[in-house]
Amino acid sequence: MAIWIKLPRCSGSVLLFLFLGLLLETWAGKIRYSVPEETEKGFFVGNIANDLGLQPQELAERGVRIVSRGRMQLFALNPRSGSLVTASRIDREELCAQSARCLVSFNILIQDKMKLFPVEVEILDINDNTPQFQLEEVEFKMNEITTPGTRVPLPFGEDLDVGMNSLQSYQLSSNTHFSLDVQQGADGFQHPEMVLQSPLDREEEAVHHLLLTASDGGNPVHSGTLRIRVQVVDANDNPPAFSQAEYHLSVPENVPLGTQLLIVKATDPDEGANGEVTFSFHNIDQKVAKIFQLDPYMGEISNKESLDFEEYKIYPMEIQAQDGAGLMARTKVLIKVLDINDNAPEVTVTSVTTAIPENFPPETIIALINVHDQDSEENGRITCSIPGNLPFKLEKLVDNYYRLVTERTLDRELTSIYNITVTATDQGTTPLSTETHISLHVTDVNDNPPAFPKDSYFTYIPENNPRGASIFSVKAYDADSDENSRVTYSLAEDTFLGAPLSSYLSINSDTGVLYALRSFDYEQLQELQLRVSAHDSGDPPLSSNVSLSIHVLDQNDNAPEILYPTFPNDGSTGVELAPRSAEPGYLVTKVVAVDRDSGQNAWLSYRLLKASEPGLFSVGLHTGEVRTARTLLDRDALKQSLVVAVQDHGQPPLSATVMLTVAVADSIPNGLADLGSLEPSTTPEDSSLTLYLVVAVAAVSCIFLAFVIMLLALRLRRWHSSQRLQASGGRLTSVPASHFVGVDPVQAFLQTYSHEVSLTADSGKSHLIFPQPNYADTLISQESCEKSEPLLVTQDLLEDKKETFSQVNFL
Repeated sequence: MAIWIKLPRCSGSVLLFLFLGLLLETWAGKIRYSVPEETEKGFFVGNIANDLGLQPQELAERGVRIVSRGRMQLFALNPRSGSLVTASRIDREELCAQSARCLVSFNILIQDKMKLFPVEVEILDINDNTPQFQLEEVEFKMNEITTPGTRVPLPFGEDLDVGMNSLQSYQLSSNTHFSLDVQQGADGFQHPEMVLQSPLDREEEAVHHLLLTASDGGNPVHSGTLRIRVQVVDANDNPPAFSQAEYHLSVPENVPLGTQLLIVKATDPDEGANGEVTFSFHNIDQKVAKIFQLDPYMGEISNKESLDFEEYKIYPMEIQAQDGAGLMARTKVLIKVLDINDNAPEVTVTSVTTAIPENFPPETIIALINVHDQDSEENGRITCSIPGNLPFKLEKLVDNYYRLVTERTLDRELTSIYNITVTATDQGTTPLSTETHISLHVTDVNDNPPAFPKDSYFTYIPENNPRGASIFSVKAYDADSDENSRVTYSLAEDTFLGAPLSSYLSINSDTGVLYALRSFDYEQLQELQLRVSAHDSGDPPLSSNVSLSIHVLDQNDNAPEILYPTFPNDGSTGVELAPRSAEPGYLVTKVVAVDRDSGQNAWLSYRLLKASEPGLFSVGLHTGEVRTARTLLDRDALKQSLVVAVQDHGQPPLSATVMLTVAVADSIPNGLADLGSLEPSTTPEDSSLTLYLVVAVAAVSCIFLAFVIMLLALRLRRWHSSQRLQASGGRLTSVPASHFVGVDPVQAFLQTYSHEVSLTADSGKSHLIFPQPNYADTLISQESCEKSEPLLVTQDLLEDKKETFSQVNFL
């Protein structure tokens, strides 16, 4: 059954504040059980699950386990029954020696909440040890003149059990000279003494054999015996006497081996053998007897093994001095061991978390740490610390337990791994310390969106770029790791000139490289404004945007365009007028041109490329103004032709030309009246040319007509002959092979000699076109026609002739 013991309440407000966190994390008492010693493994101790308020199955689910310091695990948890059981055989005497109570303390840790619950188990003694004496037999020498009532201290019996199971009584075998008297010492132990009841007579009985029995109070009773041999000697007047009734000595625990610690002195005024004193240990613990050495003649006490304050704080012993005649004296020696700071603190990490997400809140428990120092007082007082530049802190719990918790929210992007050094330092004169290292990995959460190095970007691309050309590359960086840092890119939806952005550009989602899907024309689109989005692959994904301006650079892909002068749509020629009286520099006209390009590509320059009268006119380089370069003379023709070239400054330069006709007149009204004379005139040479053309066309037509008539006559004749043959029923046996078998002569002639004649009212514009002969229908060679085949003339030939006549066109 569990027993809850309330801890004393702290009365001071300061202490209450310091332990408030502790009281919130642990229960206000200890769970206590008791179990007999020497039980078998698996013996039921208590229902720990019930006392913790848990179900048995929760012990494994919540990571409930036992944590203890520097001791073999004596107890275990049974996860099926939820009980606390023994882990092995428990020997109370081995654990606690002869302490009145044997308490084993440990803690129960609930892993998921990092909570500690102190547990205390009392080991109950059973009567499993028999009282024993250090010696099987002891010998005393007594003078026969020893007076009755003399007391002789006897060796103590020792029983490792406690309580009623420990040594309870002594009994001396019956005899006529000695009796037993048991005194209760100040140390709580019984001190048996043998008392002389009647005078001794050596001549009557030289040696007395007695038996001392030590019994415990257990059930059943166990006992041990000591044989006592008393030898009666002749008279010896003086027993040895110690210089001190009790010796006290303090020595540090690190005293070297073999150091002389103390010299006990005892004197005997007798002479001879009766005055020779020897020293020996009396009633000393076996472990203590192994540590110290006593010189039997000099009384020097030295250590033959190292002293250990943690094992014995005081070494008690009793020294007996005995002279040659057997008279004895005893004194006590108490050697107090002074603790020195020879033990460094022990640090045990009971539970530790090796990885924690960066978004965990403050006060998250990282590790549970236990510290202990085997030294005492200031040497055993420990302070536990960690470096101050870390976002962690140590909180004190019960029983020298600390917990390491986060002081603030961690940021993996600043620090991904923390190497935490926990230092435990004692308060000794020369402080000793122990360090332990805890490595904590901060795992990533998707708390950082992709970031572009700049808020906005701009780039340039020349127009007429090839499709699929790489334009620009953007790069976003994500401070997270793994999938949370994998960035993909996309373009925000938008439209330009009525078309979606996706028809202009595309972006590689993995690399962020932008590609042109079409060739850009600066004259249509000078700038593209768009937004690039970067998304990470976290859950949920985070994104960011950046603006990108793409400027289209002009290329010299447009030639200058002449706006003035323009040719009339009615077919007439535009004419500029210049009075014959015009002075040099007279503005005749101005050539106006534009270039759809921009910048240097649109800078235009003008020059006179060709003139019917060189040196008569000049053109302004940048203005395009056509001016007279000198005074017009009478010999200058009335019509002047000029070719002006307009050129831009691109690379390579492009140009355009315009032809100007300048009419020179005495005055502007006369010039307008004489414009008709500038039309092409019908000179005798032009009239003769026209006449020749008409005669040639007429002759050709006559020849053609005669040929057609001749062909028709031949056809009619053949048709008439065929009719006669059919009427007579005769059969044409042989026909001369024709060179034009299968080819209609008229059709072949028309296809071969087709021509076109166009005449206009103005002989200067008349033209004659002679197309190339068409040899699509090939004549059959004479050799292929020499075979004698019947010539079958049918009505279809006549129909073919009629169709051929219809194909004759006079064009």
